[in-house]
Amino acid sequence: MNTEFRKAILTVGPALEEGGIPYQFTGAAALFIQGVAIKNLNQVTVSVQWDLFQDAFALFSAYTPSDPEKSAERASFHFEAEGVPITVSCLFNTTIKTDPYRISVHLEEEELWCQSLYTFLYGGEMAAYRTEIHAHLIHKQTEFKEHNERAWNQNNYQALINRYGRPEEISEKIKQNPIWRLHPFNKYLGDVPGKKVVHLMGSNGVKGTALALLGAQVKVIDFSQENAAFASELAAAAGVSVEYVVSDVLSLPKEHVNGEADIVLMELGVLHYLIDLHPLLDVVKQLLKPGGRFVLHEFHPVSTKLITSTGKKHKVTGNYFDPEIESHTVAFSKHMPGEEQNKLSKVVQRKWTLGELVTSVGQSGLVIKVLEEEPNHKMHDIGLPKTYTLVAEKSFE
Repeated sequence: MNTEFRKAILTVGPALEEGGIPYQFTGAAALFIQGVAIKNLNQVTVSVQWDLFQDAFALFSAYTPSDPEKSAERASFHFEAEGVPITVSCLFNTTIKTDPYRISVHLEEEELWCQSLYTFLYGGEMAAYRTEIHAHLIHKQTEFKEHNERAWNQNNYQALINRYGRPEEISEKIKQNPIWRLHPFNKYLGDVPGKKVVHLMGSNGVKGTALALLGAQVKVIDFSQENAAFASELAAAAGVSVEYVVSDVLSLPKEHVNGEADIVLMELGVLHYLIDLHPLLDVVKQLLKPGGRFVLHEFHPVSTKLITSTGKKHKVTGNYFDPEIESHTVAFSKHMPGEEQNKLSKVVQRKWTLGELVTSVGQSGLVIKVLEEEPNHKMHDIGLPKTYTLVAEKSFE
């Protein structure tokens, strides 16, 4: 069936493209194009631009399509291609090219338009395939994890030295004012002395060391051996104990997922390494004790996905809603000499909108308490959000 299904898709998509009719495959067809394994491939569904619906009907006249069925909201017709049932539909008064989840994917070197699998977050046709989508994303995450691990284990220790100085030097600065290292989300941590804090993807241990200096029992989890080396030296120089677990957050050994954490912290430039938020949030829930708090401090997607700034000039250069997975230079590369930067492997990232994040946290069962959007403090960027802090708690039930 897969062969006939593929042929049917490659019959319909190029025909619509050649006919100048904007379209997107939906449901099982869209998932098939994106590489998701689907068991029952029994129908191809495709949505077309509403005011070109009659043109689409005429385009497939050779296939003897059914008479169009119309309601107040939509219209559709049916036919068969390669023995596969095809449903072509439209939603009235809707411009299909403005669908934020309409993406371009290549299938057998043919560019096809389809609805992104990430629409499952908001219900609709894709929601019926949640299990298959999560399985697909977990598989892809494993591939990307290996790629990203390689990138973060190449010269990162030296980049940290270039940025901060020797661990003993930065430890003295942290000791002078550890609370400053936790700004602006420190107000959501409460009184930390004696609390068990897990810093997921905790990188170089600067925040972990600051928390330990304030009296917390700190565990940092990160997959970079070079981050771990720097963090261990940093904590020792500051005279505190920080447990550093070198592991991918989604592959934590069971002894670390024990439901004892008072706080799980994630901050600045980490969320985009995950292409599915649901497995991460499952780990967060397993780490937290009842009543425990998840504190996420991240860069605002307006600044990472939409706007670029040069002095007083701001330009909208991106697509806020773009769900594509991207390749970027590893973050620490800017702290390396130019000749070294070109040798570094790149990392794979998926940048999330606030809506996707809040929806995922809400669906996880964590109770959202705060979403604070924080301004950029540069004079030229007044009025633009730079970061945000989301606070969610694990219920006692």
